[in-house]
Amino acid sequence: MTVPPEEPRPAAATPPDPSFPPITRERWRELALGVLRKSGVEAGSPEEALATTTYDGVTIAPLYDPSDLPGDPGLPGSAPYTRGSRPVSGSWDVRQRHETADAEAVLADLENGVTSLWLALAPEDLPRALDRVHLELVPVTLEAGERAREAAESLFALAARKTGSAEKASAALTGSLGADPLGLCARTGTPAGAEGGRRDGGGFADAVELARRCVAEFPGLRAMVVDATPYHDAGGSDAEELGCSIATGVVYLRALTDGGLTLEQAFGQLEFRYAATADQFLTVAKLRAARRLWARVAEACGADGSGRQVQHAVTGSAMMTARDPWVNMLRTTVACFAAGVGGADAVTVQPFDTRLGLPDAFSRRIARNTHTLLVEEAGVARVTDPAGGSFYVERLTEDLAARAWEWLQEIERAGGMAAALDSGLVADRLAATRERRAANIARRRDPVTGVSEFPHLTERLPVRTPRPGTATERSGGLPRIAYAQEFEALRDLADARDERPSVFLATIGPVAAHTARASFAANLFQAGGVATVLSGPETDPERIAAAFAASGTPVACLCSSDRLYGEHAEAVAAALRAAGARKVWLAGKGSYEGVDGTIFAGCDALAVLRETFDDLEVAR
Repeated sequence: MTVPPEEPRPAAATPPDPSFPPITRERWRELALGVLRKSGVEAGSPEEALATTTYDGVTIAPLYDPSDLPGDPGLPGSAPYTRGSRPVSGSWDVRQRHETADAEAVLADLENGVTSLWLALAPEDLPRALDRVHLELVPVTLEAGERAREAAESLFALAARKTGSAEKASAALTGSLGADPLGLCARTGTPAGAEGGRRDGGGFADAVELARRCVAEFPGLRAMVVDATPYHDAGGSDAEELGCSIATGVVYLRALTDGGLTLEQAFGQLEFRYAATADQFLTVAKLRAARRLWARVAEACGADGSGRQVQHAVTGSAMMTARDPWVNMLRTTVACFAAGVGGADAVTVQPFDTRLGLPDAFSRRIARNTHTLLVEEAGVARVTDPAGGSFYVERLTEDLAARAWEWLQEIERAGGMAAALDSGLVADRLAATRERRAANIARRRDPVTGVSEFPHLTERLPVRTPRPGTATERSGGLPRIAYAQEFEALRDLADARDERPSVFLATIGPVAAHTARASFAANLFQAGGVATVLSGPETDPERIAAAFAASGTPVACLCSSDRLYGEHAEAVAAALRAAGARKVWLAGKGSYEGVDGTIFAGCDALAVLRETFDDLEVAR
């Protein structure tokens, strides 16, 4: 008699450890409120006290749980594509950008990890740049601005010569022709209108014709790119970048279908380009939200199966600094990580010296090795949507998509993306966000490491060759900003002086009493290129005044504890005045006789620095 196997029994649940109390949100609230009260913060709830708000009005809560999960994001590779559809091949497409026709640099990149090329070159320079490239092995993305059609023709002719026939070239070419008429309008200020920025109608007409050729002759090529980076570079928020991109994509769909393509063919001709930043969670959520939004457009068009968005993520230009450029390596590493986690199909890491001019061989190597470290050593590409299921990331994705959809609808009500560009709707919206961001940067609430925080006054910047004007650079259009630019402008003025301007720090009392505020004050003034001279630990007003007189600067700042300020601030300020001080600052808060102003965490550092420049007679 055969005895049937015993049915497996479910494992018994492990009883909770009685030494650990149950974890509940209410218990967390109690503990958090206790810490806040000890810190002097009175709040009705810890959620309100600890929450932050993005430039899109999205609230970032301090704690998330399953109740924050939105609807089902779907399976990887299926609509609504929130979780991505990049093949699990062990890597994303490593795409390096080139602005000069340097065949050696191109070859060095391809031999050391780069898998596709992004060429911002004039049409006549393409043959030289691609001289040693096997086009059947390397995808090529073009960026030629209003000469997109010429560049495409140059690439077609080059491929035919290299492969021996037009038929072989047709099978060999992969990548994107980079036609982006509305993106060109945004960058240059050329009126968009109904014809895409060319009075002769060439903007959209050329793009549509290229799309028809790709469908008929070059199945591995996409004709058009929806470049959202102009809106990011102008200081826009994540949802504004997303809304502008989706609105642009809708315009291109209409143009392509009006030009004779089917909906499926039109969707297949578009690639989207987004900025990846050092805010890793917002970048991950932005890329996930972008796919969800585009899938919604496809659903509304009745083309659900065509809603997969092809994404190219580029480490953002606005976050890059010219000062202490080595920190850019950290920024771009985080941004590349976020782009990979967010599911981008292709990623471009900008070299750390991009603000200084053309990158050299070392900075290009660092850029491509950033991918290698993340892919080969960290294994970031081995998991599809590793952030999926996170209560925080799922909620952030949903909230960001909702804000972007509202902005898209506003653009559509205004007549579409072309009309929104021409009317100034987009420019005004971005300007408002840029102004709010600038205020936070000035107050160092959005710190820029190496510039507004922890500046290095004696740094020796690497020297780079000035970059030539690329094929898309023209005057006008949306501004292109760098978050650090106002601080860096002051640094440039200070550095240009024969003798660096300085501020005297009157360090009152022992080292333990004044170090924290002296360090804070030195950090603030040095962010504008202003050196600081310390008096040393002292409480005698006359000795402090003597040290001030020897420093040769007319500006002083008191640094000490609140208790010692009460005992000595007014006497020291009076002695400094008698010694010729034109301006007396105080590090901290409080009102004292003889003190002109205070500097503290959250104060307008740029305003303080500009006032200091005026007092030091440094021309601005």
